[in-house]
Amino acid sequence: MLGETSPSTPFGRRPARTTSLGRSLVRGGVHLLCFVPLLTLATSGLLGELGANPIEALVRGLGDWALRFLVLVLAVSPLRRLTGWSVLAGYRRMLGLWAFAYAGFHVASYVVLDQFFDWANIGHEILQHKFITAGMVALSLMLPLAATSTNAMIRRLGGRRWRRLHQAVYVVGPLAVIHYVWMVKADITQPLVYAALIAVLLAYRGVMLLWDVRMGPSDQ
Repeated sequence: MLGETSPSTPFGRRPARTTSLGRSLVRGGVHLLCFVPLLTLATSGLLGELGANPIEALVRGLGDWALRFLVLVLAVSPLRRLTGWSVLAGYRRMLGLWAFAYAGFHVASYVVLDQFFDWANIGHEILQHKFITAGMVALSLMLPLAATSTNAMIRRLGGRRWRRLHQAVYVVGPLAVIHYVWMVKADITQPLVYAALIAVLLAYRGVMLLWDVRMGPSDQ
């Protein structure tokens, strides 16, 4: 009726604007949280607080965070399905981009600080050391995922082709773990923890895929 307004506000359109502002603030807060580890590592490096081998500590620290973000990316859909919080889907691409950013900084710090742009030696190490080979393959697979993470690219590729392309993350996760396991020469407890997490998340997806085949499709 004329003059009828939302029970929560005297102005009919304000809830939409408020909700949009709230989402923007939350997304900004998530971005800030994702940036904090990078800032912490950079600050610790500048202050000389990364230990006896700061370059190795920086390279490994960035790699650790890349792997953590990959775990979070793989956890979004299972958490969404288990909790019913559909809003989580909106953060999957964001977390994926941060995973790529940390992986990129991980490789960049190795190229710049550890190898000093010695491309010949870098190429030799990629071929000589299987853990570097696995890491470079994982990063190569992440490149097209990062490049097609915009809404415009989703429209250009089409939803089905875009989803198929981004299923490469199910290969990137295991490759990143393999890279970590092969890199560690002594205590492999921490990489095995990541391996177990990714194995559980991928196994859950496999079970749900089989369930959906029997019961009907659902959003994965």
